[in-house]
Amino acid sequence: MQDSLYVSLSSQIALEKRLNTIADNVANASTIGFRATGVKFEDVVAGTGQRSVAFASTGDTFLSGANGGMQETGNPFDFAVKGNAWFGIQTPSGTIMTRDGRFSMNQNGELLSIEGHPVLDAGGAPIQLDPRGGPPKVGADGALHQGDRQVGAIGLFTFDPGVNFTRYGNSGIVPPRAPEPVTDRSDVGVAQGFLENSNVNPVMEMMRLIQVQRAFENVAAMVRQAGNSTDEAIKTLGSK
Repeated sequence: MQDSLYVSLSSQIALEKRLNTIADNVANASTIGFRATGVKFEDVVAGTGQRSVAFASTGDTFLSGANGGMQETGNPFDFAVKGNAWFGIQTPSGTIMTRDGRFSMNQNGELLSIEGHPVLDAGGAPIQLDPRGGPPKVGADGALHQGDRQVGAIGLFTFDPGVNFTRYGNSGIVPPRAPEPVTDRSDVGVAQGFLENSNVNPVMEMMRLIQVQRAFENVAAMVRQAGNSTDEAIKTLGSK
């Protein structure tokens, strides 16, 4: 009888984690460059033979690999990644991966992210532009030109976020290992004057939210039933 309570408790913990990820996804449905979070659960079997009981694991989070839609802005300092790659920015917490390409150039010619962090080239160094050269033109390979002169290149990187990854801000991801620069790949590039929208599908997330709420209600009903059975058993045994 106690096994059912433990199984129910493990289910509620798992559902709470799923509910938190759904809420975070919905909250960032309009965040530029945001990648949705998913959760993968597995059965954990305790005991052997007739006494084996399957519990729900606490779940591992993973990052959705789907691309968001492209939004044309016409701003020469807006950039979107085409393909499976990420921009690199330098922060106090180290190099961060992001798909948010809302950049700007300060009075010193530094190319900065929307949070004011330096944008990196493929070698991991901050990009330095000519502050008097005006907005740069960017090729599909990320090469930056001011006038007829190449002044740098936006770095594109690949990395494996792994399970239970760590976010930085809304759309940034902390890479567990040093990211790899992308070179000579025709399926990866940069689009100037575009931004990538969040890849969250609000309709699907709301459907998942309803499913989680129903599952939570079912588990709560099972807990109440198990509690009532325990009370009845105690009353029956106590009367003898």
